[in-house]
Amino acid sequence: MSISANDPNRASWLYVNKHSDFPIQNIPFGVFLTREDVITIGTRIGDTAIDLGALHQLGYFDGIPLTDDIFLQDTLNDFIADGRKTWRAVRNRIAEIFDADNETLKNNKKHKEIVCFRLDEIEMQMPVLVGDYTDFYASKEHATNVGTMFRGKENALMPNWLHLPVGYHGRSSSIVTTHIPIHRPQGQTLPEGASKPVFGPSKLVDFELEMAFITTDANDLGEPIPIEEAEDYIFGLVLFNDWSARDIQKWEYVPLGPFLGKNFASTISPWIVTLDALEPFRVESPKQDPKPLQYLVSKGKKSFDINLEAAIKPKGAKETVVSRTNFKHMYWNMAQQLTHHTSNGCPVNSGDMMGSGTISGPTEDSYGSMLELTWRGEKPIKMKDGTKRKFINDNDTVIMRGYCENDDVRIGFGQVKTELLPVFNSKKKK
Repeated sequence: MSISANDPNRASWLYVNKHSDFPIQNIPFGVFLTREDVITIGTRIGDTAIDLGALHQLGYFDGIPLTDDIFLQDTLNDFIADGRKTWRAVRNRIAEIFDADNETLKNNKKHKEIVCFRLDEIEMQMPVLVGDYTDFYASKEHATNVGTMFRGKENALMPNWLHLPVGYHGRSSSIVTTHIPIHRPQGQTLPEGASKPVFGPSKLVDFELEMAFITTDANDLGEPIPIEEAEDYIFGLVLFNDWSARDIQKWEYVPLGPFLGKNFASTISPWIVTLDALEPFRVESPKQDPKPLQYLVSKGKKSFDINLEAAIKPKGAKETVVSRTNFKHMYWNMAQQLTHHTSNGCPVNSGDMMGSGTISGPTEDSYGSMLELTWRGEKPIKMKDGTKRKFINDNDTVIMRGYCENDDVRIGFGQVKTELLPVFNSKKKK
């Protein structure tokens, strides 16, 4: 089935600003609460949110084999489980319905009032119920920077790093979507020069500029996914801020890796941009040396040219962009990550989330974390309000944005925006 929704010459009868992340060629998927307090699955064109549940009930998806309640749910998991053929058919149909030359819905005032919402009339929700979450460590620049800091330049990369996509299984309970504030975590740390740990607030809270991909039901227990099929099981991508408490992480991570320093919060953007929408922005992956083992050898363009940025906004002040990087820098691509993840027969389900790991580029202003940008706090960054940051302060808001752009179209992810609040204060009744 062709991806007619990607036609760069297509325009919508809905208003779309020329700088919008969400032209009719995007058609992302999300979940939102409507003005009638109804949760529905939807999409977005320009600044208009579209209720797909209502659109389906009104008969606009006739001819596509969908269950009656496929869009009347509070997560996208079941829709994603229907597979690529369904995703593509639905996305193509939405493009047809909102095409400037199609007057069926455009001239039906009653239906439009039921289906279309202004953004200030809705409240975005988590798009999927994340059953399992894996975070990779797949940027060579990031891994080299962190390794250099803690082990020296000669031992920056561990012996396995160039041979496999390193990752760890995290928790999903604290993954939230944009605008939900998080609290500064507490935990054990080992102060400089001390011989015993202390318990208290993390002093080194950091962001990690990442992307994450969402999977469909992919395989049975024991069944590996061949690399040439891996992308068939990737629904789409979101922006991903994988918060980190560097001082907690440093003390606890040996020998089993990240734990409390990572599991207090991660934040995703609310609209999932499909892999289909990103097709025009495929690029070659970085050259891999040594050549990976045969099961990880991928063919064709498996990376994507996605511009990314991170900004810090102190309370009551203007934001300062602290990093600009690109998803195309990732050494290990998504197909390799999913193939390796399932190579031992680990099953992957609809709604599972795979974080890319921090995305750092080759220049100092393209590093994807404060750990790197300030080089462990040795080079503080000056904010527009005159203050300086080594890491993230209480009441700072971290904002991440991402978009692809060529001569024909811009496809974006919107933003993920999170305020860091002070340590949680439990107000118990006496």
